[in-house]
Amino acid sequence: MPVVGACLALGALLGPCEAAHAADAPGAAAPGAALDVVAAENFYGDVVKQIGGAYVNVTSILSNPDQDPHLFEASPKTARALHHARVVVYNGADYDPWMTKLLGATGGGQRTVIVAADLVGKKAGDNPHLWYDPQTMPTVARAVSAALGAADPAHKSVYDANLATFIGSLKPLDDKVAALRAQYKGLPVTATEPVFGYMSDAIGLDMRNMRFQMATMNDTEASASDIAAFERDLRERRVRVLIYNSQATEAMTRRMLGIAKQSKVPTVSVTETQPAGMNFQHWMLAQLDALQTALAQK
Repeated sequence: MPVVGACLALGALLGPCEAAHAADAPGAAAPGAALDVVAAENFYGDVVKQIGGAYVNVTSILSNPDQDPHLFEASPKTARALHHARVVVYNGADYDPWMTKLLGATGGGQRTVIVAADLVGKKAGDNPHLWYDPQTMPTVARAVSAALGAADPAHKSVYDANLATFIGSLKPLDDKVAALRAQYKGLPVTATEPVFGYMSDAIGLDMRNMRFQMATMNDTEASASDIAAFERDLRERRVRVLIYNSQATEAMTRRMLGIAKQSKVPTVSVTETQPAGMNFQHWMLAQLDALQTALAQK
């Protein structure tokens, strides 16, 4: 794209001077420099860092566990990071639709784009919280290792070795899921939205109130009958646990948490963003440990 055309596409995000400079060499990197990688979500960024080690410079766009990811708005800093990235990883399935617009506005160059949803066969309309599916991260990790090896062949053996280490490190997580499934398969639980849905399915829990959950996720009002059914499940203790997204505690979520407390239904907090000071494996295991503790209560 000519510099003038690039300015028109990038100007709103990068500013005219930055856009003119950036149009020269999208995705270019100095010889021997660490590869610039952008991950839309910090759990994907963490996986990239575990595989790339010292040979990658990772920027994670969504990284604040106290922020509702659905309220995110892209900034010029985000656009600049994307423009210089050699590898980009994002979720897809309409979870981070702003990425498509940003990628279109920041040029292609030598950039490799990895979309988790495409790798696991999910699309808009499906539950987009793909990282809670135990099958997702191994698939994403293999794609990341391949992309890093293609962009930086000199260190391919390092990426391959780190990939093997990462895949091996998921075994305790898989073992925990299997143990929970063996003990609690079929138990009824509920949630304020389907963040934990894939993990719940892997454990074999009977997840209730799905229409309510989808309404919450899509920022629409649940029907009166769906709200009543949810409240009845809690008041009559028809469910063993209430799972909620602590990054999106709207009024209705707070209402259900209050009823759960009154009814002595255990609650489990999950998040859409990886907490600081944890890697992906520890984050998932901590939430599964909390779930196990809650399910064990009578």
